[in-house]
Amino acid sequence: MQTINAGIREAKMHLSKLLRYVKNGNEVVLTDRGRPVGRIVPIEAGELSLEARIQKLEDQGVLGPPPKGQARITPLPIPIAGSMAQRYLREEL
Repeated sequence: MQTINAGIREAKMHLSKLLRYVKNGNEVVLTDRGRPVGRIVPIEAGELSLEARIQKLEDQGVLGPPPKGQARITPLPIPIAGSMAQRYLREEL
């Protein structure tokens, strides 16, 4: 796996290009003024989607299945105000 560094501004401008790089098994280290602040890494093949994790919890008996004839409503992610990732994404450098 190869690693490249990308500044926040560069990442915002070239996100699609960086994601293609990550899809090929590489890693991107995000930097803020040269200081590493985060990483974009490929998802391991063993990681499950949200729907698959919900199904797994149902199979384990932790969650009950939805009522007959109704689809499970998957909740949206809860936004966390002031999270560092959100601040960087909204920041105009």
